[in-house]
Amino acid sequence: MTISQTQLTHFPSLAGLRPPRVVIVVTWLIVIGLCLVIAILFVPWRQTAQGGGQVISLDPEDRPQQVTSLIEGRIQRFFVRDGQLVEAGQPIVQVVDVDPNFLERIAAEKAELVAQIAAIEQARAVASIDVGRTAQLYAEGLAARRDYEQTQIKVADANAKLAEARAKLKQLEVRQRRESAQLVTAPRSGRVQNLNAAAGGALISAGTVLATIAPEQIERAVELYVDGRDLPLVDQGRPVRLEFEGFPAFQFSGWPAFAVGIYDGQVRSVDPTPRPDGLFRVLVEPRPGTPAWPERRFVRQGGKVLGWIQGDNVTVGYELWRQLNDFPLNYGQDEVAQKPQEKAEKSSIEKKKK
Repeated sequence: MTISQTQLTHFPSLAGLRPPRVVIVVTWLIVIGLCLVIAILFVPWRQTAQGGGQVISLDPEDRPQQVTSLIEGRIQRFFVRDGQLVEAGQPIVQVVDVDPNFLERIAAEKAELVAQIAAIEQARAVASIDVGRTAQLYAEGLAARRDYEQTQIKVADANAKLAEARAKLKQLEVRQRRESAQLVTAPRSGRVQNLNAAAGGALISAGTVLATIAPEQIERAVELYVDGRDLPLVDQGRPVRLEFEGFPAFQFSGWPAFAVGIYDGQVRSVDPTPRPDGLFRVLVEPRPGTPAWPERRFVRQGGKVLGWIQGDNVTVGYELWRQLNDFPLNYGQDEVAQKPQEKAEKSSIEKKKK
């Protein structure tokens, strides 16, 4: 509605009112801004459950393994250095007993026990012959019953001594094998790290960690820790966006199409119980049909990862209201998350039919 010049003549005060141009521009900017804010509130937004974690190996044998000492003693020699590649069975360190003649004394005790066992077996054989001879004399009335019982007692006593000596021999053999394990080898192929060089001149006990072997050729996965509030919507097959440590990335979590430097994955499994801090572990694997994760030399085992598990599509206004009220994710079922499950169910049904 415009005011004509005739009307302005009847309202001289209104005609004399001239607002500054800056005020007019600011007013229009505020109006346009409010319209844009209202429009943005109805823009689609992808809900996400955010969590931090790290890169791990799916195979437990491919995770870092500690090399420990099997005996008590001292380290005589290291065969490897930090950062060196080793093969399975390659010597890592040699541990010797504090007593250099310990193994010789065990061998002497073992030889003595073997001789005792041979003597007991011979005595038992003689006692068995006496039992047969005394039994015949007792039957003929030429020997007393007490003599016959005494020969049986000698055989039983010899059997008890023989069993005791054999048990001691087995214990000694086990100890000998354990103390002979002085050459500690690598349990599998990998790279040596955290070599315990500080224990070189000290007395170590059985179970002391001497080194850590970290395999390099592994099947990688990501473990994310998610708040239990959002866990009911973290289903198997849900898409996940991952930001690896050290890689420049830019994204809006609710608008995945605008992401740069972000890699794709999918939920593999969810732990049934939480950690002591209440966070649940979610295993994420590479998503088929998407760009591969960075090479292993760039993203190593143990590297930090930030992930966004994608949920349903909602409006920006609803998402702001949800977060302001600290509500969980939307409980609707998203087709994107249902497709992998439907495919898995169909494949299982087809296999059962076949």
